[in-house]
Amino acid sequence: MRNMISILLVTSALAFAPPALARKKDKIQADYTPTYSMPAPETATPNGSIFQASYGYAPLTSGARAAQVGDIITIQLVEATQASKSTAANTARDGSIGLTPPTTGLFSKLFSSSDVGASGTQGFKGTGAASQSNSLNGEITVTVAQVFANGTMLVKGEKALTLNRGDEFVQISGLVRQADVSPDNKVLSTRVADARIKYTGKGEIARSSRQGWLQRFFSMISPF
Repeated sequence: MRNMISILLVTSALAFAPPALARKKDKIQADYTPTYSMPAPETATPNGSIFQASYGYAPLTSGARAAQVGDIITIQLVEATQASKSTAANTARDGSIGLTPPTTGLFSKLFSSSDVGASGTQGFKGTGAASQSNSLNGEITVTVAQVFANGTMLVKGEKALTLNRGDEFVQISGLVRQADVSPDNKVLSTRVADARIKYTGKGEIARSSRQGWLQRFFSMISPF
């Protein structure tokens, strides 16, 4: 019995402890490293024009807006969502039945007037409600990782904060239109398409807010 308990504890530890391979895979999939500007390519054969558009050229009308790989854009985090749902149900049903026994014959001796009768009631009442809200405010500066043919830019970046009680990370990636970028190179997070925003942390405060692996195991197998 003691050996079975030991095997169960070891198996639970392996099942619920975060494997290093999974952490490494997540880190590879979520790459928020900055993208630097590429060196200007050399023009092999000039096109004969007096004006040669160099790499990173932007027209005067666009000002200093980000438009090339490696440019910097500040994302203003203005996320705020709120959802609520409520349901209610109420049903009721009553029923009764009664039979009058015969007053003559053999059956009149077996039943009295109060022997045959049935009645029943049924009722149900249920209510439910759920609500959820979250908000995230701040700013994070990212770099342009890729510029597509239609001018849409893929941006990504992260901000790492090292505090005295742990580390905090703010990571974001998504698609931004050049038209949504303000003259001071800022764009609202609500204007970022396919946005992936993560706000995570690690350290003693983050660990204290999570259940232990053994407690998570018993929470899963508990029928209550």
